Amino acid sequence: MAFTNEQIERYSRHIILKEVGAKGQKKLLNAKVLIIGAGGLGAPTAMYLAAAGVGTIGIADADEVDLSNLQRQIIHQTADVGKPKVLSAKETMEAMNPDVKVIPYHEFITSENILDIIKDYDFIIDGTDNFPAKFLINDACVMAGKPFSHAGIIRFQGQLMTYVPGQGPCYRCVFKEPPPKDAVPTCKQAGVIGAMGGVIGSLQAMEAVKYILGVGDLLTGYLLTYDALKMQFRKVKLPSDTHGCAVCGDHPTITKLIDYEQAECDGVGL
Repeated sequence: MAFTNEQIERYSRHIILKEVGAKGQKKLLNAKVLIIGAGGLGAPTAMYLAAAGVGTIGIADADEVDLSNLQRQIIHQTADVGKPKVLSAKETMEAMNPDVKVIPYHEFITSENILDIIKDYDFIIDGTDNFPAKFLINDACVMAGKPFSHAGIIRFQGQLMTYVPGQGPCYRCVFKEPPPKDAVPTCKQAGVIGAMGGVIGSLQAMEAVKYILGVGDLLTGYLLTYDALKMQFRKVKLPSDTHGCAVCGDHPTITKLIDYEQAECDGVGL
């Protein structure tokens, strides 16, 4: 594949990086990334991946744009209120970079459809806002052998980790099961500072880009936490429960996907 003059100019700051170069940019253009959730995390992730020239980006979300979303979900505009988030996101991404093919999934991700949706993608972004979805994404990615980036934000705090098959613990190794109902405040109750989505979402985009390029160290085996009030990052080593994990362990007890009871916005994605 030869670059056009426009592509050489568009991706020039990538191409001059020895870790990327023309070969790496071609990897990005040939890559396929799925973003589940077009909200506070998915919005900046989608914009950075589109700008980077990731050739195919799927984006899944069943919701429509609400006025209260605009404080943090920067892929949407005031004129988009009432529009399906995936269509709003698609318009923004394709206007930003015509090299990118955006595939919208305006539907809930469930145990019935997730394996079929993720099967053609190289890397999955978990930008969801509730625990049932996060456990479903984790379990499906483990079963399908798909790498993914988990993240969550609430108030002035955020966290993320990356799962790569065979290279570290999965989400369920660390967080065994969804918490009891009402144990964690919802985003409407707790709130979230808008820029937090940008900080953590852009880090998710970076993890996807590094995975595609095969450069640097991913957050496999680590949980990165961020406290914005203290302006402090912490990188915590995670134990790999390869023996006892119910989904990725040596003797898994979860062999079918589970649709846990869905609460409205558990304050972990926003």
